[in-house]
Amino acid sequence: MKQKTKKSVSKKIKVTGSGKLMHRASGQNHYNSRDTGAQTRAKRRDAGFSLAKEEQNTKRAIPYA
Repeated sequence: MKQKTKKSVSKKIKVTGSGKLMHRASGQNHYNSRDTGAQTRAKRRDAGFSLAKEEQNTKRAIPYA
């Protein structure tokens, strides 16, 4: 039987060419006007996963990515 993709996860995660998973870092939705210019520029970058187990569990949720 085919596996189902967790759609909520697939919309939040980007898979790179080498197979790494990238996601948007937390703390970017509001209270951004008080940040310095360096902090604002840093928020434009995507974040990788810090824990290997967390990345492994996320990969299991998106089997065809």
